[in-house]
Amino acid sequence: MISIIDDDESVRLATASLVRSLGFIAFAFESAEDFLRSSSLEDTSCLICDIQMPGMSGIELQDHLIEHGYHIPTILITAFPEERVRKRARETGAIGFFRKPLDSQAMISCIDSVLHGTR
Repeated sequence: MISIIDDDESVRLATASLVRSLGFIAFAFESAEDFLRSSSLEDTSCLICDIQMPGMSGIELQDHLIEHGYHIPTILITAFPEERVRKRARETGAIGFFRKPLDSQAMISCIDSVLHGTR
């Protein structure tokens, strides 16, 4: 199962649609807090998360998950791909960092490498 977290509904729905078209189960959440309160946390094999959101950011979520013993492969996405943000994303262990609008083929390759061990 792939969980998608983005406060932008259009991005959330488009990303979930892409994930489902690859044959995966996708659950979408409007915020990091919604994801943390859900039952999906335990079943998530890959997380696709926006960096800049109201409340907890994608990087803060990644830190929180690691702190609590969850090592979910995470792909971070952003409309503001500054180098300092990219560096911070790498430091948190993100396995992918993509600029919005998403390059579907690059995202598919990243998801495939994570879930099928080709990375």
